[in-house]
Amino acid sequence: MRIVIAEDLYLLRDGMVRLVEAYGHEVVATASTGPETLDALLEWRPDVSIVDVRMPPSQTDEGLRAALAARREVPGLPVLVLSQHVEQLYARELLADGSGGVGYFLKESVFEADQFIDALERVAGGGTAMDPAVIGRLLAGGPSNRRLERLTEREHSVLSLMAEGLSNQAISRRLFLSESAVSKYTTSLFGKLGLTDDDNGNRRVLAVLAYLNRA
Repeated sequence: MRIVIAEDLYLLRDGMVRLVEAYGHEVVATASTGPETLDALLEWRPDVSIVDVRMPPSQTDEGLRAALAARREVPGLPVLVLSQHVEQLYARELLADGSGGVGYFLKESVFEADQFIDALERVAGGGTAMDPAVIGRLLAGGPSNRRLERLTEREHSVLSLMAEGLSNQAISRRLFLSESAVSKYTTSLFGKLGLTDDDNGNRRVLAVLAYLNRA
């Protein structure tokens, strides 16, 4: 894969370059500010990018804004965003267009190498990838969305793993269920969330968005 890495801390940026290259991928550009990030994303249109939320010059959400701006110019441009802390708003904004190809990970999880590279490859393939730690912390407050309250405990488990970006096959392995059982649960939860076959966009992404919008 061709990858752009945007991170203002040199040691972390260099570490990520070494990590992805060790897995056989190519880093085509790096950036250390929000404007540099936007320029690199639009110039290289990488297979996937890794973008820190907080970057110069404002050290607020420059990286996220650059990623969202690039996706407006190049719809579906795959981006995995990194954050120091769990910010529900960031996750929602990334998923808002319903097109997939997005991920949200905590920096502390980057060097859990296999998990991180797997997430990066899912995002590059147009899927979603949420850090399990993010999902766990968002769950702590409990759901308040009326439609989510209709879900059974098992459907919540399936949706939680779906939010991580796992396929039905991967969910079946994690929950020790058959793929057909997982398929039935996903069909059921889509129905309870009001996501029909006629919905535009990716129903899995829309389900995850509903999950993140619960608070």
